[in-house]
Amino acid sequence: MKLETARGIFLVAALGVASWAAAAWHEPGPVILGKSSSLHCPVPHKASAALQQVVPDRDLLLFMFSLSQSLSGQK
Repeated sequence: MKLETARGIFLVAALGVASWAAAAWHEPGPVILGKSSSLHCPVPHKASAALQQVVPDRDLLLFMFSLSQSLSGQK
């Protein structure tokens, strides 16, 4: 088999595989979820009453600051 023939067959095969991959590629687009859409799970009625307001810890900011200061001293 000549080199030109082998290159041609390889090129056709590579283009075929690339075309097949491009045709099989499916990336979903942006979708707006609404009440009529069945793509999401509705929240149960009891869950909305059970939601509580989360109170942040006052020492969390101090803790994060101390962690960032301890790492900045090392070189």
